[in-house]
Amino acid sequence: MELNCRIAETELEWAGKLNPGKWIEHSRFVALACKNIAAQCEDLSADQAYCFGLLHDIGRYAGVTSEKHLIDGYRFCMERGWKKAAQICISHAFMIQDIETSIGTFDVSDQDYLFMKHFIKNAVYDDYDRLVQLCDALALPSGFCLLEKRFVDVAIRYGTPPVTVARWKKILEVKMLFEEKIGGSIYKQLPGVVENTFK
Repeated sequence: MELNCRIAETELEWAGKLNPGKWIEHSRFVALACKNIAAQCEDLSADQAYCFGLLHDIGRYAGVTSEKHLIDGYRFCMERGWKKAAQICISHAFMIQDIETSIGTFDVSDQDYLFMKHFIKNAVYDDYDRLVQLCDALALPSGFCLLEKRFVDVAIRYGTPPVTVARWKKILEVKMLFEEKIGGSIYKQLPGVVENTFK
């Protein structure tokens, strides 16, 4: 089954019925940000980016978990033959390719932990991985916001482990990369970002 926008939307709707929560609206805003920014990049597909954004947290269908949602999402997508979407289910949480930079809890088996450790270290990231990492940091369930507001939102919920600043710096690097690609501010591609940031 080839991944397309309609299928991705249907799968997210299904997942939301199994595990309702703010993560659904967050995923929709991530997807819209991915689509809008990718549309300004000559080498990216806006539709593909939209699908990857919709599915990046799809592993949350299995319930309220921490890092387990990453491997659950990976398996969900691999079972359907969506290899790139599967990679992004894990890679979106690791802008630095080191499992030790996680800010969550590894509520997974030892076997799954070792698989994820190897996968993260050896994955080949492209601009779709980086775009979802960036857009994940631009979207609250209520809409788009400045990166810094999202940084604080995540810090309040997860705390500030030693890797926090390094993760922020990496996302800011990715922001600069995409602003060079599109020749302007990413925020111009995010409708309502000013209102949602300052409300």
